[in-house]
Amino acid sequence: MKLRKQFLLFCAVGVAGLVVDIGVLYALAPELNWYLARLVSFLCAATVTWALNRRFTFDAQLAESLSSIARQYLGYLCAMGVGGAINYACYVAVMAVLNGPAVAAAGVALGSVAGLFANFALAKRAVFRKV
Repeated sequence: MKLRKQFLLFCAVGVAGLVVDIGVLYALAPELNWYLARLVSFLCAATVTWALNRRFTFDAQLAESLSSIARQYLGYLCAMGVGGAINYACYVAVMAVLNGPAVAAAGVALGSVAGLFANFALAKRAVFRKV
């Protein structure tokens, strides 16, 4: 698959992850808080994007053993943690500077864009690399 097409698919999957991220964040924030809920929402979004990227973006072999799938999932979470740290820092900065009902969503979106290239490179080179 050409790099450009793969990157565009990664972005489309990222939009799906963004919807999950924001939805879980707004659902959990009243019970937890905006910062703890953000950690949970990131994990939910990362799980969704792993499954979609595995299937559509990087065309991973679907007939792998359960243990290799679990290793890949944990590797994906670790790799996305790099972009996730960038994402979370942007989120915290936006939450500290702005006010209003859409601020958390804006922080998630800006953080997602900020971590996009690091996440794509790590997913392609470290998690879903062809061996």
